[in-house]
Amino acid sequence: MCIKTYALTTFLALTTLQPALASEVESHKAEHGGQIFHAFRLEADVGAGQDDPIASWDFDGWIGGDVNKLWLKSEGEVADGNTEQAEFWALYSRNVATFWDAQIGIRHDTQPESTSYLALGVEGLAPYFFETEAHLFVSDEGDVSARIRQENDFLITQRLIIQPYVEANLYAQDVADQEVGAGLANAEFGLQTRYEITRKFAPYVDLRYERKFGETSSIAKKNGEDNDDFIASIGLRLMF
Repeated sequence: MCIKTYALTTFLALTTLQPALASEVESHKAEHGGQIFHAFRLEADVGAGQDDPIASWDFDGWIGGDVNKLWLKSEGEVADGNTEQAEFWALYSRNVATFWDAQIGIRHDTQPESTSYLALGVEGLAPYFFETEAHLFVSDEGDVSARIRQENDFLITQRLIIQPYVEANLYAQDVADQEVGAGLANAEFGLQTRYEITRKFAPYVDLRYERKFGETSSIAKKNGEDNDDFIASIGLRLMF
């Protein structure tokens, strides 16, 4: 009789405690990145370079918790109606330090050549609030390259923001199919000025200078192409 009473008492206690335990588990998950969030940004603009009209897009965002995320990226450029660059990324991103994530995944380019890459890198906030992306790529042909990008926001007012940025691409070897040489292949230096009507909706003006360097510059000149370009464009940034 005592055993039955003890079992019944234990069962009733566990039943009573179950909601509290479940709440505690959810609270623990929330405190340690268990909740699912997302943040995506899309920028699309149209403009002109020295020769042709140019349109471009830049998509960047993630879904996940504070520690583990699926990071998605895409960017591309259309000149005079022809897609000259198109990239699509999918990365597993893990927080490894305050404001820094380590990332691994794949990148697939459809233009200028259909090429797939293993992507390894970091993304985070460097000193003085420089948002930094640095990635190493190994292509399906075994070619090794790297890309680094930094940008920073400066508030002129609460809504008017200027964002200088720089991006550089480096290659460990010549890649004939892509008409690039070993070393620093190309870089762009830009300044985006946007007005945030709301945090999620902001038109902008973008001015950037693109230049090829080293062997890549020599290849462009040999093919009768310019090794630099200045591009002015207007666009729209959406956050969701």
